[in-house]
Amino acid sequence: MLNKSVIVAALAAAFAAPMASAAENKELAEIREQIRQMKESYESRMLALEQRLAQAQAATAAAQDEARAATSAAQVASAAAAPVASASSAPAAAPVAAPVASAASNIFNPDIAVILGGTLQNLKQDPEQYRLQGFVPPGGEVGPGSRGFSLGESEITMRANIDPKFFGQLTFALTPENEAEVEEAFIQTRDLGKGLNVKAGRFLSSIGYLNSQHSHTWDFVDAPLAYQAFLGGQYKQDGVQAKWLAPLDQFLEFGVEAGNGANFPGTARNKNGGNSLAAYAHLGDDIGDSSSYRVGASFLRSRSQERGFDDGDIANAFTGKTSTFIADAIWKWAPNGNATVTNFKLQGEYFRSKDTGTLDYDLAGADTGPLGGAYTGKQSGWYAQGVYQFMPNWRAGLRHERLRSGARNIGLVEDGTLTAASFPILEGYAPRKTSLMVDYSPSEFSRLRLQFAQDKSRPGVTDNQVFLQYIMSLGTHSAHAF
Repeated sequence: MLNKSVIVAALAAAFAAPMASAAENKELAEIREQIRQMKESYESRMLALEQRLAQAQAATAAAQDEARAATSAAQVASAAAAPVASASSAPAAAPVAAPVASAASNIFNPDIAVILGGTLQNLKQDPEQYRLQGFVPPGGEVGPGSRGFSLGESEITMRANIDPKFFGQLTFALTPENEAEVEEAFIQTRDLGKGLNVKAGRFLSSIGYLNSQHSHTWDFVDAPLAYQAFLGGQYKQDGVQAKWLAPLDQFLEFGVEAGNGANFPGTARNKNGGNSLAAYAHLGDDIGDSSSYRVGASFLRSRSQERGFDDGDIANAFTGKTSTFIADAIWKWAPNGNATVTNFKLQGEYFRSKDTGTLDYDLAGADTGPLGGAYTGKQSGWYAQGVYQFMPNWRAGLRHERLRSGARNIGLVEDGTLTAASFPILEGYAPRKTSLMVDYSPSEFSRLRLQFAQDKSRPGVTDNQVFLQYIMSLGTHSAHAF
């Protein structure tokens, strides 16, 4: 007969298994319930976050619409009077001459644009021997550049609306010499009212037509000889600029600039206030439905303190003031405003410059020290170019340019101290150059260009030049001026 304790143990074991299973099922059910509750809580929180995100996006869009409306209102008011035909847009939609901001500017972060450029250059003459006979622009900043492959002037630009009153832009230029420099860094008012706006900082001057445009927008690889001879390639300054747009049906703009005048044709001077002054006026209008024009006149006065230039073993330096006058004109044609198929652009500029001051002459190794005397010089130059888009994405252009060294009065020569042969680089000459280009633009963000040029910048020497260039645009980029 079985022991009672054994029977009790067997019965306990028999009932324990179902009870343990029931306990485990209860625990699993509790875990599943907790997971379900967590999932519901997570989904509700995600839904709340999505709703908050949608609200924030709606608020941001509304703020952007207000900013765009304010910018567009200013641009429409300006564009109503601006010339409208361009090589890249219909006449009725040309950008204003100096847009105050990009309509797509991000309110919280600046728009960032990158321009990548490169050039392959084949030059018959040694570029180290290049000179503009009869002219003394700053060394290293003029001429065709180096032979072979080189990095073009690539750029990084950041720009945005700062607030409803101000707009800002910063542009770094990366030079072929592996140097980074601040090309532009300025703030600009968005709308002071009555057509007036002010810019302060470092900026490309609005004198002439081509000067205010970044090099990647040029129709040829290099700057015209006149820009090299009279502005050192391109004129920019640290200072302040004020522009006024007249309330007329035509585009009429007046501007003045005051700056430190540290760039050629001036030099850095230890002086308070502005050491350079520029003034200009631009007038433009439409001619029917297919064409438009813009003409302008500019004046620049700058001062130099020992603006040096080497002439063989001779170190010369000019001290005085330089007055430069520029007349510019451009005409654009697009049949019935449709510039996407064919269009034509004709532009030209005339320069006249006068130096008044003293000229120092210092022969290397001489015991007499530098000699000095009065100096005046008058030079002039011009270029004219035409660019024709003969089919979509394809253009061809021709540019011809000439300089004239003009008359000079050198005190050291007139009083018999020296002879004209003592200043060989100043001997009279008329440099000239002709360029032919063809380029292909697969889109508005890329361009490939082939250019041939015949340069006769010094007597008895002809430099046949071949350039192959690429220009690529990354990121957002504002519309180009007319």
